[in-house]
Amino acid sequence: MNHFKTFTLLAALTALFVGLGYLLGGPTGMLIALVLAGGMNLVSYWNADKIVLKMYRAQPVDEQHSNAVVRAYVADVVQMARDAGLPRPVIAIIPNDQPNAFATGRNPENAAVCATTGLLDMLTRAEIRGVMAHELAHVKNRDTLIMTVTATVAGAIAALANFAMFFGGGDRERPGGIIGTLALMILAPMAAGLVQMAISRGREYEADRVGAEIAGDPQALASALQKIDGHARRIVNLTAERNPASGQLFIINPLAGRGADNLFSTHPATGNRVKALMALGVTMGSTPRTEPLAAVSFGAVSTSVPSTPAPDAPPPRGPWG
Repeated sequence: MNHFKTFTLLAALTALFVGLGYLLGGPTGMLIALVLAGGMNLVSYWNADKIVLKMYRAQPVDEQHSNAVVRAYVADVVQMARDAGLPRPVIAIIPNDQPNAFATGRNPENAAVCATTGLLDMLTRAEIRGVMAHELAHVKNRDTLIMTVTATVAGAIAALANFAMFFGGGDRERPGGIIGTLALMILAPMAAGLVQMAISRGREYEADRVGAEIAGDPQALASALQKIDGHARRIVNLTAERNPASGQLFIINPLAGRGADNLFSTHPATGNRVKALMALGVTMGSTPRTEPLAAVSFGAVSTSVPSTPAPDAPPPRGPWG
């Protein structure tokens, strides 16, 4: 999604908020809800990286790590961040069997990128590079800031809906009366959520494109998405299940995969993303990679390319437990 479309959706979300506030509480009610929602999201904005990293028990790693795969992971992120003109982010791993990754932080100077141990266990080095380039693209595009803004406005809309339920439900003078108020209470938060999800899906497509350019290998990211999607559907991420709002951070929905783009999905269908990446690969003139960049198996350096697990086979396990 380009910046104009994102701006348009943000404007629509803001217009929905202003209109709802006027219908329910006038300028005073709108201001109260905005202050409350803005205050909550301001705290989250300044501490987003710390909150999320602690929630997922992320462990910062560096070039001195004892595991060769982790050292390669760190080296690749550092190199790609430098090539993309970004400051070095905090680089972390998350002890979780579900293959996945995310980026967080309010700006490139306060960013963190994380990969799960399941992802490092499963993918080749080229595929890991593709995934982390996608996350660096989120940092470069300042997507975390965009999603914070949408969360603030959506939170204000939800606050106004609650205000209507507790204080305005019996006001028959309001246009639409009780029925109109109930409709606004239900439909306004839903509409805000749909706009928020549309922005999130659009940013995923854009991060795929920019990430493929950063890594220089669209096919590697496409292959990684297919592997992650297949296993993420079957491996439960308990932390994400307990905190579903964090699901939009991940490269693949950690809650439950969906078969098609739909109004209630925060992520595009993986098949659609793969098609877009393959088309980008043709445009870039790249060819499918036949050899990994380096060893990818844990514990010892391997010289062979690991085969893709069968659809119903459990993912390979490393020394993470």
